[in-house]
Amino acid sequence: MSSMEKISDLIARKEAIALGGGKEKLEKQKQNGSMTARERIEALLDEGSFVEIGAFISARGEETAADGVITGYGSVDSRLVYVYSQDVTVLGGAMGEMYANKINKIVDMAAKMGAPVIGMLDSNGVRLSDGPRVQRAMGRVLSAFANISGVVPHISIVFGNCAGGSAIAAAMSDFVVMNEKTGKMFVTGPDIIEATEGEAPSVDAKGSVNKNGNAHLIGKDDLGCIEITKLLLSYIPSNNLSDAFIYETADDLSRPCDILNDIENITDARVVIAEIADDKAFFEIQSDYAKEASIGFIRVNGSTVGVIATNEAEISNLAAQKMERFVRFCDCYNTPIVTITDVEGFRASANEETWGLARKSAELMYAFVEATVPKINIITKKAYGTAYTLLNSKQGGADLIYAYPTAEMAPLPPAAGVGVLYSERLKAGESREALEKEYIETEASIYNAAKLGCVDDIIIPSETRARIAAALEMLRSKRAGAISKKHDNMSL
Repeated sequence: MSSMEKISDLIARKEAIALGGGKEKLEKQKQNGSMTARERIEALLDEGSFVEIGAFISARGEETAADGVITGYGSVDSRLVYVYSQDVTVLGGAMGEMYANKINKIVDMAAKMGAPVIGMLDSNGVRLSDGPRVQRAMGRVLSAFANISGVVPHISIVFGNCAGGSAIAAAMSDFVVMNEKTGKMFVTGPDIIEATEGEAPSVDAKGSVNKNGNAHLIGKDDLGCIEITKLLLSYIPSNNLSDAFIYETADDLSRPCDILNDIENITDARVVIAEIADDKAFFEIQSDYAKEASIGFIRVNGSTVGVIATNEAEISNLAAQKMERFVRFCDCYNTPIVTITDVEGFRASANEETWGLARKSAELMYAFVEATVPKINIITKKAYGTAYTLLNSKQGGADLIYAYPTAEMAPLPPAAGVGVLYSERLKAGESREALEKEYIETEASIYNAAKLGCVDDIIIPSETRARIAAALEMLRSKRAGAISKKHDNMSL
């Protein structure tokens, strides 16, 4: 066979591999409204940048196109990323031994090169025919994902089924983006659970966002998921040793936030977030989960900032966990944190206590204390009790705490505080309403807190953006060490 014949043979082999499970299965996938595994990669990466690795790898003893997973690297907005895309047309996208080895290869390369890993998930589980080999292979994949956590960002996009070990792998990633129509994420098949318990769990995108928090972001279709992932990538750095890309902005750093002077009539903390952000743009994460807390990214002077906000909230165990994990991500990847605080206390209910409010609140405190990135807090209205202490307080290591003149701070909210401090006056018949007003103006006065150094300054709300921008610039060179230890014992 001549050189040209060998080249033609190579091209033919690659074309056959590109067909995955065959033209018929690919067409059926498209007719169902889904993109193919290769089309998803092409839509994510810059045109012509994808370089495939391991295309000729196949299962032991049989021909399986790319062994059901396409792996390689390319660029998104000229930035290196590694990607793997499960091909549901090849053995249902099920993971086998060689398939897992391919994923491990690119994860290892991503860690060495300091580049994000993007997983495109569409699989019906693992190949049971591989026996113990697939258990070993899945274990290696999960171990690889654990090892890159905090080293390079890991994003999972759930396009179809994400079952068993793949669901655990997705849950180990930093962010999960899910297709609203076709995405499903579960460890045990919902049909099995329904047969044994009489009720199927919520494993679709809506349930994964609203109920269990497995997913962070939802796209309307495959392309929508990919566009959301691109936007997310624009806010986060490539690795733990770099900073996020800085974007030019024409937005005035001293832009007045006049609307905030009427803060008492603002019921949504996202209004405050938008006023601080460049071009008033807020990229919110998990917007439909534990709604009493908002988390996400903004830019200030072109640089990424992580934001956490509460709305006159009673902290639930879900909100505590949502905020804690976001704090830890920001700290892993050199992202300053700004908190917008308005908190009444903890949510009081049997369910909250049953499902670990104390443990998950402890995790939130751990996260803020552990974080060494710049941390700024703005108290807009209420800062009561231990709930406030958890939310980027001085005790939690906040570098700067600002408060509005409308802010209140005390160990107990007015209703409880009056009952303790003014009990005799209540018994004497004084109005509870009047006593609560007195409590707010005296015991909970933010000026008292300022005298004690619990806040660094009381600011005019309309100056919020300018003050935050100046503080972030001042804290840019922050260096903070930690007590030497193997690791903490944070309750997980």
